[in-house]
Amino acid sequence: MAIGERIHFIRNLRGLTQKLLGIAVGLPEKSADVRMAQYETGNRTPKADLTQKLANVLDVSPMALDVPNIDSYLGLMHTLFALEDIYGLKIGEIDGEVCLRLDKSNISSYKNLFNMFTSWQEQAAKLQSGEITKEQYDQWRYNYPRFDDKSGFIKVPSSGLSDFIVDDLK
Repeated sequence: MAIGERIHFIRNLRGLTQKLLGIAVGLPEKSADVRMAQYETGNRTPKADLTQKLANVLDVSPMALDVPNIDSYLGLMHTLFALEDIYGLKIGEIDGEVCLRLDKSNISSYKNLFNMFTSWQEQAAKLQSGEITKEQYDQWRYNYPRFDDKSGFIKVPSSGLSDFIVDDLK
């Protein structure tokens, strides 16, 4: 999914219009909706500083917006190949099913990814058991690692969306 599609998806998830999101990130009110439509359709690509502003307003990590090119099966395959090269992700077979696994020989990557994948699996299990809602699961995923107490990453809460809404209501 390209960055424009991610912006569109998360904007809708947050219940914002293109115009409101555009204004919130500092675009002129007159053209805010047109500019956001251009970003969402892929006619324009937001620069890093705008991507950061969008992430702040949408209350997600910038990484949740700027994902690798996985719009096609070929793009996905090359992303997986890159993950194999960089992080030692391996393809294998368990009980006749193709699976992806972590390579224990690269101890640093293995430990980091194992902890991250374990956290992800725990959240997915909570969703499946009904312990959390789909919205809570999505909040965890789209803000990763902010709500993950196992990742070891610094968690800095975003106040972009709440600040904008409060200012807008004044």
